[in-house]
Amino acid sequence: MTDHVRIGVLGAARIVPAALVRPGRSATAVEVSAVAARDAGRARKFADRFGIARVHGSYEELLDDPNVDAVYIPLPNGLHGKWTLAALAAGKHVLCEKPLAANADEAAEVAAAARKSGLVVMEAFHYRYHPLALRLPEVVAELGELRHVEARLCFPLPRFKDIRYSMELAGGAMMDAGSYAVNLVRLLGGEPEVRSARALVKEPGVDRAMRAELKFPEGHTGTVVASLWSRSLLRLSAKVLGANGSMQVLNPFAPQFGHRLAVKLNGHRRVERFERRPSYEYQLAAFADAVLHGKPFPTTADDAVATMRVVDDTYRAAGLPMRRPS
Repeated sequence: MTDHVRIGVLGAARIVPAALVRPGRSATAVEVSAVAARDAGRARKFADRFGIARVHGSYEELLDDPNVDAVYIPLPNGLHGKWTLAALAAGKHVLCEKPLAANADEAAEVAAAARKSGLVVMEAFHYRYHPLALRLPEVVAELGELRHVEARLCFPLPRFKDIRYSMELAGGAMMDAGSYAVNLVRLLGGEPEVRSARALVKEPGVDRAMRAELKFPEGHTGTVVASLWSRSLLRLSAKVLGANGSMQVLNPFAPQFGHRLAVKLNGHRRVERFERRPSYEYQLAAFADAVLHGKPFPTTADDAVATMRVVDDTYRAAGLPMRRPS
């Protein structure tokens, strides 16, 4: 291992510039060194555009590259588990887009492989590494006994041929936007059970919107709302109600584009704001620290198993099939 992490990219996906390439330019501990795509011409064009030195004609070739220490996986949901396992078998650390796997069973398989390998597997919930998200549990602790926790992530995706609407690629609103909302509700309220769920369906078995009602062992309730296409065109928020007051968060998922943390506590109100540095930069720095220095991080493969259990249970409660690996 060098004094920096050499990262290869599996797939020239749209998210790669924002999630990896641009943050990598300002991170001295990271080098985006290689890219692979099923279409070699597309990989070459991508590499030329972003100054990536090496191009591979297949994912397998990139995993065999001795000059790659880690891989970033921005592939469709149904391929996340497969290629994370392949990367671990090749001795590479992994930064994988959420959700880490198609369902909880596959996530557990990945978690077991990560533990056995001793390599870093980070699920790319980038918002968790921003100072706003780090502050939220501290504020929740001020609220006293919890009453209710909720998170909403709704945005319009009217491109209905998008992979996020594909059952074969483990798509759906709950898999995409919902995994964020579940992850945040778990951060704020603990580990919930799904009491009920209701879906709006775009294709057979594929949800374009989902609402789940939750119950926590301590007695408080929760709500998760996720949408790719519904009357709730744009909702990015979280709310916690406690015995001593409440907390409301505007845009916890991408705070670099504007956010607000409002707290009402014992009759007093305050607003907190944080710097607008991109959450992806914080995430990439945490990934490099984990790989190079063994620093702990929150979005582990084991944590992904807990998120996917809630996602799976939500699909069951809504009468929809669980997602399967592609």
